[in-house]
Formats: sequence, structure tokens, C-alpha cells
Amino acid sequence: MNRVLAHTGAKYPIVQAPMGWIARSQLASAVCKAGGLGIIETSSGETDACIGEIEKMKTLTDRPFGINLPLLFLRDQRMVEFVADCGVKFVSTSAGSPSKLIDILKGRNPDIIVYHVVPTLKAAIKAVEAGVDGLLVEGAEGGGFKNPDDVSTLVLLQAVREAVDVPLIAAGGICDGRGMAAAFALGAEGIQMGTRFVSSAESPVHRNYKQAILDAPETGTLMLNKSGTPCVRALKTQRSQGIYEAGTMPKDTFGKILDLYFGGDMEASVGLAGQTAGLIDEIKPVAQIIRETIDGFHAICGRMGQLEKSAAFG
Repeated sequence: MNRVLAHTGAKYPIVQAPMGWIARSQLASAVCKAGGLGIIETSSGETDACIGEIEKMKTLTDRPFGINLPLLFLRDQRMVEFVADCGVKFVSTSAGSPSKLIDILKGRNPDIIVYHVVPTLKAAIKAVEAGVDGLLVEGAEGGGFKNPDDVSTLVLLQAVREAVDVPLIAAGGICDGRGMAAAFALGAEGIQMGTRFVSSAESPVHRNYKQAILDAPETGTLMLNKSGTPCVRALKTQRSQGIYEAGTMPKDTFGKILDLYFGGDMEASVGLAGQTAGLIDEIKPVAQIIRETIDGFHAICGRMGQLEKSAAFG
């Protein structure tokens, strides 16, 4: 039995990443309707708006969805209490120690499922010891906020799977059935995709942002601010190249992020994206993305099964 499906209630073990301002009801409901697990973000810090988006989800889909709580950006205790009491079954936590939230969430709702995002083996072991139900294992290939001591999903997933027995959702470097099959071969029971869904038809971001993802090669992103906080992976632009060369990120870097996301000014801030931007060349509806991912996964698993049956390397 797939434990991620048991925990999420989704049809497919495909989770949409909780991108700030982007992962709201328009995108998340499309993912849910297509059989995946849509996630509502709270990293924007807009408590009332996020609560409104969570309530809106209940009118847009009758399928399960989740909420992300990033400890680094939580400024309002109301958000945590609302999430614990709103009836949502699945919560992901990130950017800090889950022990700070586990007692609150499970104390108010014993049935709630909590997965924690981990960028290292050490963080994974600590999260399991804190009592999480599963892990989102996120390698350095992914977009957005990263651990400066970066390790690839390929290596990290193997290390975590060897050390713990909780269900794992792989994130970073995955945008299709090939990536999903690779992640499952390494011990994952689900995948999370961010950049692929940001560039989907239902994504609320400006066409310029989507086009920048489509135009990016596999070398089209940069890890910025590795010596400070936050460290992020973003698309290569004049602005991000300047930050990369300087080695530090100005404090106002994200001051006009909404002008980039929704206004289309790709130099207003830095456009967060993962290395899978180099694998994405078409804007597609969410349902098509999920269907093709599942079909590709099964095709590759079938081919691998035939290799095993034929004892190809025996």
C-alpha cells in the first residue's frame, strides 16, 4: 500500500509545492481536481488572505488538499490555530524545527497528518524524532528557499531512505514521469513538483514568468546568497546574475516580487525556479501534466520490470 496516498487521500501521489502567493486556490484546486494534492501557501504572511483561500478551496473542490506552515515566516499564531481547527487532514511544515508545531497541531487535531520538509539527513532524523508522519525530502535542484550546504535529491533521498522508515515525498529536480520513476526507485512514495506547476495553464503568474521558465536551459538557474539567509534558487536574469556575482542578496530583493509574479517584470525581483526549468518547454493544463506524469511513470516501471524478468544483466 502506498502510504502517501493513505495519508493525503489523493488519487495520485503527486503534490503541488507551496509557492508563496502562487499556491492559492486557483492552482491548488486544479491540482486536486486532477487527482493530485494541492497545497495552500502561508509563507506570504498574509494571514487573512490565506485563510480566505483555504475557505475558498472548500467551495472549489470536494477533494482533499493540504496547507504549508513555514516556521521561518509564521508571524501570526492565528494561522497555526486556524489550520489545526479547519478540518484539513494534511499539513506540511518547513523552514525550522517541526517540534514547535507538532504539539499544537496534533494536540488540537489528533487525526492531522504532518510531513516536514528536510534538506539534509540530520534534519530528517530530527524531524522523525519530533514525531512527524512523513518527510518531504527536498534536494538542491528545487527552486525557492534552499539549504546553502546543498545536496542533490538523488543522493539525499537514498541517505534518508536508509536511515528512516517513514513515507517520503521526493522534491527537487522532478517534473515528469521519468523523475517520478527515479524517485520511487530510490525509496520515495510520492513526488512534489513546483516549477512544473508554476508554468502550468492554471498558474496565476504572468505569462512572462512562465515563458522565462520555458526558455531556460538546464543551466538557467542560480543559487543565490549561499553565505546568508535566505539562500534561494532562481532563474538567471541580469538582476540575479548581479546578486550571484556579488555573493550577497540586498534586503529589498523581494520587495517587488509581486511585480515579477503578476506584473511580468522579470527584473523587479528574482524569479524562483528549479533546475527542471531546463526540462519544461510547454505550458500545459494541470490535468495534462498529472496524466502524462502518471503515464510516463507506469511506462518506465513496466520497462524496468521487463529488464528484471529477462535477467538482462544476469
